[in-house]
Amino acid sequence: QVRLVESGGGLVQPGGSLRLSCATSGNIFKIYAMGWYRQAPGKQRELVATIGSGSSTNYAGSVKGRFTISRDNAKNTQYLQMNSLKPEDTAVYYCNAAVMTSSGATSTYWGQGTQVTVSS
Repeated sequence: QVRLVESGGGLVQPGGSLRLSCATSGNIFKIYAMGWYRQAPGKQRELVATIGSGSSTNYAGSVKGRFTISRDNAKNTQYLQMNSLKPEDTAVYYCNAAVMTSSGATSTYWGQGTQVTVSS
C-alpha cells in the first residue's frame, strides 16, 4: 500500500506565493518520477510539472518561470513552489508518483488533492 498526502493549499491574493508538499509513504522500494497536476472547475486535469529520479524537470508553459518543482529523496517528499500566482492558477492540485514496491511492481499513485484559490 502506497499513500500520497498533499498539504499547503489555501487562499492567496494575486501575485502571492504558496508552497505545496506531497509526502509519499507505505511499501516503497524506489520512487521514480514525481509530478503535480491540476484541475480547474469544468476543465480536464492538466500537467503542471514533473521531476525525474535524477531531478530533471519539466513544466507546463503556463507556469514556467513562476513555479518550481523539487524533491527530497530522503523524505520521499516533493514540493511545488508557486510564485506570482494568478487567478487562472485556481484549481485542485494533485501530486503523483511512480513507485516500485517490494514486490517489484511499479505503479502510479495519486494524492487526494489540495485546493488552491487565487483571488483578491
